[in-house]
Amino acid sequence: MIFLQAYKTDIRTMSLRVNLREKNMKIHNFVSTLVVTASLLIGMLSVNDSVAAESEYSFSVRNNTRVKITKLMVSEDGKDWGYFDIGSGIAAGGDMTLVWDSSTNNEGCDQYVKAAYADGSESEEAKFNFCEANLELEF
Repeated sequence: MIFLQAYKTDIRTMSLRVNLREKNMKIHNFVSTLVVTASLLIGMLSVNDSVAAESEYSFSVRNNTRVKITKLMVSEDGKDWGYFDIGSGIAAGGDMTLVWDSSTNNEGCDQYVKAAYADGSESEEAKFNFCEANLELEF
C-alpha cells in the first residue's frame, strides 16, 4: 500500500512537471511572437518615417526686416519665378517653416529666392542649396 501511494505521488509530480513545461512553452511562444510582432511594427514605423522625411523638403524663413514679407519667390534658373504659399505673409521679426511641394522633387537643390515686401520693394535674389539639412533663410 505504501508503495502504491508513493507511485501515485510520483505520477502526480510527473504530471505537474509536464503541465508546467507545457505552460512554460506556451508562455515562451507567446512572448516570442510578441517580440517578433513588436520588432516588425517598429521597423515599419521607421521605414514610414524615413520615406516621409525623404519626400518632404522643408526650410525656415526668418524676416529680420521691419516690413512684412508678402511674397516669397523661387526660381531654378533665376528667370522664371514661382511663389511659395505664405498665407497672409511673414510679419517683421517673424518666421515660418515652409515645405516644398512634391512636384518639385525632380528639380535641382540650388534655387534662387527673393522676397517681396508690403512696401512694394523686393530683396536681392540669392542662391541657396535646399538639400542642406536645417536650412534657414534670413531676409
